[in-house]
Amino acid sequence: MMTDPIADFLTRIRNAYRARKERVDIPWSNVKERLAAVLVEEGYLKDSAVTGEGTEKQIRLSLRYDARRQPVITGIQRVSRPSLRVYVGAESAPRIRRGMGVSILSTPRGILADHQARKQHVGGEVLCAVW
Repeated sequence: MMTDPIADFLTRIRNAYRARKERVDIPWSNVKERLAAVLVEEGYLKDSAVTGEGTEKQIRLSLRYDARRQPVITGIQRVSRPSLRVYVGAESAPRIRRGMGVSILSTPRGILADHQARKQHVGGEVLCAVW
């Protein structure tokens, strides 16, 4: 049994980048699928696709590298944990690396990047930070 599936999701991405993999498969869940979609929207991943059916569903993430074959994601960190939740208001969503990174929030309107949450005036739980 896994106690923190989001931390596992982030760790698999981090390990795949360090191993210079082209893609990584992650066990599927609705939250992980939406997190992957936000990372694709923000330009940190090339693509995400759901493969398999039923209990065999997985998310296949295509990792993105720059022209010098360096990972686009230089850091990815879990902020809110099961033992210590971190909640923020709409205007106090953290800016990562002075706007060069993104924090991902779970809000009443779904999982959003920090700038989208500020634009929609919603706060929520800070899931992770990516830069």
